[in-house]
Amino acid sequence: MALLPYFSRIGIEAGLDEAGRGCLAGPVVAAAVVLPKDFTDGLLTDSKQLSARQRQSLIQVIKHYAIEYAIAEVDHATIDEINIYKASVLAMHRCVDQLKMRPDHLLVDGNRFISYPMIPHTCVVKGDSHYFSIAAASILAKTYRDEWMEKAAETYPGYGWEHNAGYPTIFHRRAILQKGPCDLHRKTFRVQLKENS
Repeated sequence: MALLPYFSRIGIEAGLDEAGRGCLAGPVVAAAVVLPKDFTDGLLTDSKQLSARQRQSLIQVIKHYAIEYAIAEVDHATIDEINIYKASVLAMHRCVDQLKMRPDHLLVDGNRFISYPMIPHTCVVKGDSHYFSIAAASILAKTYRDEWMEKAAETYPGYGWEHNAGYPTIFHRRAILQKGPCDLHRKTFRVQLKENS
């Protein structure tokens, strides 16, 4: 299905998405992207449907054509303190805070969102497969976070973050059970080792 360039032809729209919500370690990262109403790209779609090389190639496309974009993170300690849902929303709010141009409307990936003051929003389930701005946000958030976790892996080796970005792979869960969690692990996330998961 072809992605749509906008939800409404009127006003400034910012697409919002996050990365790292289901991880066992590291921050949750969000991005906000405002694209021109006539923007189109044959490759841009949900970041999970693209290879790492494709995502990297799209970073410069997005940053070149975007009217505005912002990336923000919320660290693992705050995730433990306020929960991952609120932390994900907080990261998105921080992105909107950074935008110099105030959007008239927010397009949010997912099925719920805590309203940003004075800006209406629309939640779109699998929005990164429906709207260019959300897909662009998903790519900026994921690539930023993947690079963050690769650098963290140099300081905290042995968990495979350079490959799994902190997600609960069998290797990662086994490493936690063998080595114990490190400073960047989310303490409120349970680790279960299931060979068939």
